[in-house]
Amino acid sequence: MPLPTSVKLFEMAPRDGLQNEPGAIVPTATKIALIERLAKAGIKHIEAASFVSPKWVPQMGDAVEVMAGIKRQQEVVYSALTPNLKGLENALTVGVEEVAVFGAASEAFSQKNINCSIAESLTRFEPVLERAREAGVRVRGYVSCVLGCPYEGEIDPNKVAEVAKALYEMGCYEVSLGDTIGVGTPLAAKRMIDAVQQQVPIEFLAAHFHDTYGMALANLYAVMEEGVSVIDAATAGLGGCPYAKGASGNVATEDVLYLLEGLGIETGIDLQAVIDTGYWITNELGRKPSAKVALAKGPSH
Repeated sequence: MPLPTSVKLFEMAPRDGLQNEPGAIVPTATKIALIERLAKAGIKHIEAASFVSPKWVPQMGDAVEVMAGIKRQQEVVYSALTPNLKGLENALTVGVEEVAVFGAASEAFSQKNINCSIAESLTRFEPVLERAREAGVRVRGYVSCVLGCPYEGEIDPNKVAEVAKALYEMGCYEVSLGDTIGVGTPLAAKRMIDAVQQQVPIEFLAAHFHDTYGMALANLYAVMEEGVSVIDAATAGLGGCPYAKGASGNVATEDVLYLLEGLGIETGIDLQAVIDTGYWITNELGRKPSAKVALAKGPSH
């Protein structure tokens, strides 16, 4: 299959990137500035916050303030993670137009991460999707551990397809397939996508690949060859998984943009502005970007 001519890039740094940030809580003003810089760079889909209990995810405790504080740009979708009805109700108070729910393709990971089975997690999402529909809010679904689990090892692609299908049939407009611990390789990624697209049309699937073993870009190219045209990425490669030892962040937005530009695929995003944003946010966090392209090109000033 030919590569897609355009790609939708879904920016994860403000939520997936910062939620596991160790040490001090990232100031609300810094989160807002990050989101606004990313929007100015031309990114049209930004997951900005997570409406979860601050007890479990302290870094996301200011979700209401963040969503209320953003100077919103037209044509930019600012979404938030809302794993339950309470989270969704809180998100609706600040005008969130898109939310997300997350399940897993691994029973053990589901138990460790959200203290319930896969089937129970899907049942919990039903009222969330129903309420979102009433409010006219779109829902995105995430499936984690699609290419491997820290507890179960390899995951059967048919299991991934089963969970993706359940989310899609429940009403998720898009299902993002996450290699949460970054263990996948291109052949495994292709096999997984082949299984999932038997159950969910390819245009409703997104790739969310972490870069723990340095395979994320190769895996993305492999699934783009299968027709995937939505990619989740995090500026500066921010993020990780608290339940998976050594798991690094999501694939870096800068590296994805460089790949797409080299393939002649349109994104409408200013690569240098994203590189500069990556240097700025990592400086705020006291480290350097992990994006190879950012390290090679450097900031513009």
